[in-house]
Amino acid sequence: MDNTHSTKDIETSQDHLFCSKTHMKGLTLVELLLIVAIIGTLLSVAVPSTSNMIHRARVSKACSDITVMNQKLTDHLMDYGELPETLQGVDPPILTDPWGNPYQYLVILGKSKSDISGKWRKDRFLVPLNYDFDLYSMGKDGESVAPLTSDASYDDIIRANNGDYIGLASKY
Repeated sequence: MDNTHSTKDIETSQDHLFCSKTHMKGLTLVELLLIVAIIGTLLSVAVPSTSNMIHRARVSKACSDITVMNQKLTDHLMDYGELPETLQGVDPPILTDPWGNPYQYLVILGKSKSDISGKWRKDRFLVPLNYDFDLYSMGKDGESVAPLTSDASYDDIIRANNGDYIGLASKY
């Protein structure tokens, strides 16, 4: 066998290589669609996961704020024998929750039922959550009503059992 190639064979071979290099300027439409589909799939998994983590972090922050205010309000009660009428009496005051809504505060201790009627937070059995004061965040939707059984109260972060429970109303 002769290992020599004719000049014509070499030129044809080089032309083929030259042609294939000139046609490789970018990605084909199929390749682009495949890349877009992969990116879309990754985003569809990442975005809900990220927003869920942000929501959990905000709930955790609200629970932490309520715990701090609960302790400060309890200390104020022990020191002065009464609760402040507003959260401005807490030093330093934490006035807004992680969603930008004001924390809700209601003094119950020493008030008549007529003063707190309709404002007193109640559980699913319509039993008051607290007997000293109510303190809660209206949650993500910024809406709330007194009984926890309402849909508007489902995402509230509450203080119940006179401070023994602080967390989501839906889990109380």
